Amino acid sequence: MTVLIIGKREFSREKNEKILQISVASYAPDFFKKNIYNFGDRRIMKVYYQIKRKLKLLRLKFRRLQAARRWGKDALAQAPPVLGFAIPKAGSHLIIQILYGLTKIGPFVKPGFPPVNRFEDNTKQNEATILEEIYGMRSGEIRYGYLHPKEPYLSAITASGRASIFVYRDPRDQLVSLVFYAKDMQLDHHMHEYFDQVLSTMEERLNVVIEGSDLPDLLMVNVRERYEDYLGWFERDDVLCLKFEDLILDQENTLGKLLDYIDSFGVSLSVSRQEAIEVLSDAVKPKNSGTFRKGQPGDWKNHFTEDNKRRFKAVAGDLLSRLGYEDNDQDW
Repeated sequence: MTVLIIGKREFSREKNEKILQISVASYAPDFFKKNIYNFGDRRIMKVYYQIKRKLKLLRLKFRRLQAARRWGKDALAQAPPVLGFAIPKAGSHLIIQILYGLTKIGPFVKPGFPPVNRFEDNTKQNEATILEEIYGMRSGEIRYGYLHPKEPYLSAITASGRASIFVYRDPRDQLVSLVFYAKDMQLDHHMHEYFDQVLSTMEERLNVVIEGSDLPDLLMVNVRERYEDYLGWFERDDVLCLKFEDLILDQENTLGKLLDYIDSFGVSLSVSRQEAIEVLSDAVKPKNSGTFRKGQPGDWKNHFTEDNKRRFKAVAGDLLSRLGYEDNDQDW
């Protein structure tokens, strides 16, 4: 019989928190987290993640108490739930860091949960569970995810009183990021071995993510199909759509748009507009993201070959002009 002992460590990790909080990351020692996979028992992992989830729910209660004490119960009750979402590898970690910055200037709460469409172990949630996650968001709570503008999610995301922010990115940079993520970062990605051990050049890997793959166990949609599923967000007046590039290169104006959107819900912030922009800007810590690589707009120019460009133009059609990245889809 194997006995697992979870050591006791300091729970609180926030510098200015006065109310006790439980830090899930600290609750289980590194030895436990690293070696539990060696036990070969998925039941143990399931229990671990269930415990982790329950601890996060407990932590959320403390954070809501803190927010109510700091900003007032009424202010917290009137604040909208805020959901940030993006195409994978197109700015989700950037927008969630910015949105978490709202907790420093107004009645908002950081639950610290994974994306609404993922469980604690990063497995996909089913439709019913995703809806539970969205509808379960209480006033002022900030979450993120990867969702298409289709039912039944569309009605849940755009329900009255909910703030929704969609971030999109130049598809060419998104594809470069996806290749590096699958090859070098996410070792259990279904394309990892193919990119790392079969294909030998960046050009070959980019061609796959541009044109898609129908190989058994290596299915992948092409770049046009990847973005088509998200274009419906641009047709929504109640969803704020922001460019990833603007959040980096035109940050002050873009954060101003975000603040105007939040203000439209009747939220009163504790600082001036300029101070709020500075707080949100300071909240951006790219290297705190486990999937951060470079995040530099236009990096695709360092990787796309002429063949990559030709294939992209053939598959993407008018995608770049529709998104506002090129005036002429065939001349770049």
